[in-house]
Amino acid sequence: MNHFTPVSALLGGLLIGLSASLLLWLNGRIAGVSGILFGLLSGSLPERVWRGLFVLGLVLGTAGYLALTLTSAPVRQGFPVPLLLLAGLLTGFGTARANGCTSGHGVCGLARLSLRSLVATVTFLGVALFTTYLTRHLLEVGT
Repeated sequence: MNHFTPVSALLGGLLIGLSASLLLWLNGRIAGVSGILFGLLSGSLPERVWRGLFVLGLVLGTAGYLALTLTSAPVRQGFPVPLLLLAGLLTGFGTARANGCTSGHGVCGLARLSLRSLVATVTFLGVALFTTYLTRHLLEVGT
């Protein structure tokens, strides 16, 4: 853990919580990024507008952070492209099966004390730990 930055982590967490709360209070929507992206591709025009602005905010927020801290996004090396594509497809499949992603269940669902979100979040984390162990230590990918 050579790049632990508690101040930026705390600030980021506060901003995520604030944005999720505002979206729920002002728009009546849960800030689940996978659902927002799905609606951006398949929703009506008014739905696509707010969803597009939300996604744009994610991109601009990242760009703003990188500009303010004068850092660059780290590029991971050593991961085969087919494995990355498979990981993306499996992630999409998992979020569809769980009816939401880590942001929807982990941030918004847990804050609403949803048992379903607790089960989904524990499952996400368990699968992530297993996958990391499998790819990094057994398959030695990206080491």
